[in-house]
Amino acid sequence: MAHPLEQIIRDAYAAFGRGDLDGYLESCTDDFVFHVPGQGGISGVYTGRQGMIELAGKAMSLTEGSFREDVDDILANDTHAVVLARHAFVRGGVPKEYCTAHVYEIRDGHSLDASNNPAMQPLLRMPGARVTAPCP
Repeated sequence: MAHPLEQIIRDAYAAFGRGDLDGYLESCTDDFVFHVPGQGGISGVYTGRQGMIELAGKAMSLTEGSFREDVDDILANDTHAVVLARHAFVRGGVPKEYCTAHVYEIRDGHSLDASNNPAMQPLLRMPGARVTAPCP
């Protein structure tokens, strides 16, 4: 049987995909933190509603509005959740796609902290690199 948080997280990601950041943030604490590692255009630490607006804005700007995120699977329990996702976009006229895992810390049924763990991050920074990372 699936953990109840799985559906809450699916709904949050569906809201994000529609551009409804408030819908995404309903499942988060007010001081929610999202970490994007590395040195890429969206790398950084994003806190709360304003941070998510900044992150989404950067992602859409760098990809000329083409960023798409598809959820492959969600694993959840009372203290952690993992979202396995595929990101696809066009950057500089070059299509790119990669798999990632978002790891969430959960407290009292709400997302408190998340980290993005892209599998192909070094290749994404290469100018003109055409990335299609097979997802398992």
